[in-house]
Amino acid sequence: MSVSTSLPADVAVTRAEVEDFLYHEAALLDDWRLKEWEALLADDATYYVPPNDDLEGDYKSTLYIISDDRERIHQRIIRVLDPNCHAEFPRSRLCRLVTNVRIMGVKGDLVTVAANFVCYRYRRYQREFVYVGSYRNVLRKTDEGFRIKERRVLLAAHELGQLGSVSFIL
Repeated sequence: MSVSTSLPADVAVTRAEVEDFLYHEAALLDDWRLKEWEALLADDATYYVPPNDDLEGDYKSTLYIISDDRERIHQRIIRVLDPNCHAEFPRSRLCRLVTNVRIMGVKGDLVTVAANFVCYRYRRYQREFVYVGSYRNVLRKTDEGFRIKERRVLLAAHELGQLGSVSFIL
């Protein structure tokens, strides 16, 4: 009987591993540790927030709220951390809950993950804002852990105007 020495076609991953990663990521975002969060991104990372009236629309032909490649994500982080960024100075206080984490598929080193979230945002002199929705992430499993290849934020709100500007990273 011969023993195969080749790696499996798909990486082994558990929901607990994915949950730990998503909880850690949420804590970094809530604590405004955006440079540490940026280190969790793959070199080819993308960040999308589609319009709530066309959640499945293609970013190339639909006007997205956010459609960032890796460089634009980097520039967004620089801008939002700058004290001259009046949209986030003083910074909002954020508290996000991540739940219903599901592994939707594994192909090679890519893991497609779905999760629900609620993000509470508190701004000085403003009312509380509550962002509710779901994440659709594609994570790449590496020797260093997961890296975010694609983050897609699907907002559940019908009226986005009530939520104010989304100057922080969902």
